[in-house]
Amino acid sequence: MNNLTKIHHIAIIASDYQKSKIFYTEVLGLTVLREVYREARQSYKLDLALDGEYIIELFSFPNPPARPSRPEATGLRHLAFEVGDLDATIQELTNHGVVAEPVRVDEFTRKRFTFIADPDDLPIEFYER
Repeated sequence: MNNLTKIHHIAIIASDYQKSKIFYTEVLGLTVLREVYREARQSYKLDLALDGEYIIELFSFPNPPARPSRPEATGLRHLAFEVGDLDATIQELTNHGVVAEPVRVDEFTRKRFTFIADPDDLPIEFYER
């Protein structure tokens, strides 16, 4: 398929929309592009950007089923963000009460990375540039 140009967005369904909205906007610092309430679906849809680039759709739905989200579960393994300074990122997360796993080193690239969990336990990786 030669027509692919980039990933357009990633969709996430939150069990607690307000809690996840705060996490993705205030903790991770993503920017709100648009927020709509879809009455027919009883669902919010929040479009979020990183550096002006649309990347995440955050949804709420009434009573969504739980999904395994451990990194080795079948399906999407994790969401990863590139960061310039991993130590500064971990400190910012700590300031927001978010606990990061111990820092690891990629055995092939020798780059450092860590994981956290979003409010629904979705693994999020921070990979140092």
